[in-house]
Amino acid sequence: MMLDKSSNWGRWGQDDERGALNLLTPEVVMAAAGCVREGRVLSLSLPIRGATSSPAPTTVPHLRGRPLPQHFMSVDGGDYAAGTRAIGAGLKMADDALVVTPHGTTTHMDALCHMWSGDRLYNGHSADRVRSYGAGRCGIDKAGPVVARGVLFDVARLKGVPHLGVDDRIGPDDLRACLDEAGIELRPGDVAVLRTGWPLVWKNDGPDAYWAGQPGLSADGGRWLAARDVCMVACDNAAIGGLNEHQLADETLTDDLHMIFLWRHGVYLAEMLWLEELTGEGRADFLFIAAPLDIEGGTASPINPIAVL
Repeated sequence: MMLDKSSNWGRWGQDDERGALNLLTPEVVMAAAGCVREGRVLSLSLPIRGATSSPAPTTVPHLRGRPLPQHFMSVDGGDYAAGTRAIGAGLKMADDALVVTPHGTTTHMDALCHMWSGDRLYNGHSADRVRSYGAGRCGIDKAGPVVARGVLFDVARLKGVPHLGVDDRIGPDDLRACLDEAGIELRPGDVAVLRTGWPLVWKNDGPDAYWAGQPGLSADGGRWLAARDVCMVACDNAAIGGLNEHQLADETLTDDLHMIFLWRHGVYLAEMLWLEELTGEGRADFLFIAAPLDIEGGTASPINPIAVL
């Protein structure tokens, strides 16, 4: 697949593996900290409820068919060890084991090695370095913590609905309207946080309605954000873009949002956020913090995104 003219390949050097996170200079981070006006902190993460310890298939949004988190405790019938351990006089200790496949099952951050075309990853790195033991280039371990200004594009609230419709796609006009209403501009290094409200469908109507498809960002909307030098796009749906009833994207490779962001522009993606508390705050900008686990060669990592108001 050929790159189009809009690309960040080579922008930060031939060896670059961090992509748009290079935009987060000390000056940009300090400016982002200026968004903290109240000092209150909100988590933007869905809970991890292991399939072995609770009825996760009916309580936690996820993509159908994806392996759910497996959470084992050493104090009940789900023991993974030989029970509790005595560690002193009258003291006992419980241990945990957690197995997570992030994509489509929990709040997570995609690495730049998650998707590519042909034989090249982002920035021209060889895809031959992606193996079962991890990616030798562009893994999530290359990202590091994200501390940036978050900008909320609350498209559902803009349209006056609890959540967008299954076939709705967020385009540049919607994004501009959100900024105009808030009276702010998007700056290089910002994290664009998109609210569709779709997790409410799982909560109110059940898994089948959630799996009937999903609203999301359009390809033109994605190009609009990439052109404005965001470092990350985060959304409360499962794939940033929309999904059909088969939980697949309908776009061609040219318009596929993972290709636009991860492969062409080195813009990271965070998916399956919970934004329902944030939308009630009436804040369009805030300090956004997310730290992926340092998984060597990982294609993604669970995260607990934080909004500091």
